[in-house]
Amino acid sequence: MPPPADARDASGYLIRELHGVTLAALLEYLVAHYGFEELDKRLRLNCFAVNPSLKSSLTFLRRTPWARAKVEELYIALRTAEVLGRRLP
Repeated sequence: MPPPADARDASGYLIRELHGVTLAALLEYLVAHYGFEELDKRLRLNCFAVNPSLKSSLTFLRRTPWARAKVEELYIALRTAEVLGRRLP
């Protein structure tokens, strides 16, 4: 079994490199999987707690590198777990 850092998507790209994944697609994937309430519990970002929407969250994440990094890390962890057949806590 490959180490989590080397998990690849269906196209063969390393998940951790986010090849071809836009911030909008990444956020839509996380919202579809978790919903805004669970994203707020996991990441503690106001853009997911106060009047959450994709548009307002994208605006905030594009302007706030540290918050964007947290969202990207969660996406990478989720996708890696899915590819390797594991569950995230």
